[in-house]
Amino acid sequence: MSNDYRLIAGVDEVGRGPLVGDVVTAAVILDPNHPIEGLADSKKLSEKKRLLLAEQIKQHALAWSIGRATPEEIDRINILHATMLAMVRAVEGLIITPEFVRVDGNRLPQWKYSAEAVVKGDSKHAEISAASIIAKVARDDDMIALDKLHPEYGFAAHKGYPTKAHFEAIARYGVLSCYRKSFKPVQAVLAGPEAAAK
Repeated sequence: MSNDYRLIAGVDEVGRGPLVGDVVTAAVILDPNHPIEGLADSKKLSEKKRLLLAEQIKQHALAWSIGRATPEEIDRINILHATMLAMVRAVEGLIITPEFVRVDGNRLPQWKYSAEAVVKGDSKHAEISAASIIAKVARDDDMIALDKLHPEYGFAAHKGYPTKAHFEAIARYGVLSCYRKSFKPVQAVLAGPEAAAK
């Protein structure tokens, strides 16, 4: 059904699982006259390759945009709804209105666009692959910047995901304002050792 459209936006998200920071989405409309070699699911690419491809996407795409939802929004409306909100913001941020939107996953935001959800879309459609790369690089940049402010937490290494080292850092240094306080591991730290012992 989407083969009749020329301006197709791909949309993907990064950062639903971490305990800290924004959930980041991207929307990309690729230029058929400037195909980009090597596009793939961002998780399957090396950091060096992702950075290289992100620059090519930004240079050659007809349009690209980042959408975000903050930890406060995640806590208020939950991570799923916050992700949908960030996707809407990404598409609405495009300088070109897409004729059709392909979203990675099995859900679509409530919006005005003709669209389809594609499971494993980041490995099936170039525009979704491009969006996954842009979103991943943006989210990683967030964590690298946060690491410079709070190096003791190790954000540059674990990127905010719930690893053993991350749990140890939270237990030792506490919960920063940028944490998602509705997430259970963060709630457990905020509740303190007395609550854990009950």
